[in-house]
Amino acid sequence: MKKQRILLSLLLAGLSACTWVEVDPEAVDVRVVNLSHVENCKHLGKATVSLIDKVLFVSRSEKQVADELERLGRNSAAEMGGDSIVPMSKVMDGERVFNVYQCR
Repeated sequence: MKKQRILLSLLLAGLSACTWVEVDPEAVDVRVVNLSHVENCKHLGKATVSLIDKVLFVSRSEKQVADELERLGRNSAAEMGGDSIVPMSKVMDGERVFNVYQCR
């Protein structure tokens, strides 16, 4: 029984470290910038992105969740024709809001 718990713990730890989100080829050039960098850009809208921030009862790394949400934001911006995103919220329960801009 103890051996099964150890194996389950190792499995959960490994799953919580996995990267689930890849940047789409169209989103490779989408930049993450500050508001001051988009003053002369066209605002295209908002992208609210979310993902699972827990595997079973184990919370995933905050940095990893934030990085994956950023990738999702970049992917969403590319779909909207944008080339820049600005984070407009903190990461909360696996969700984040980005403003999408076209600057080039």
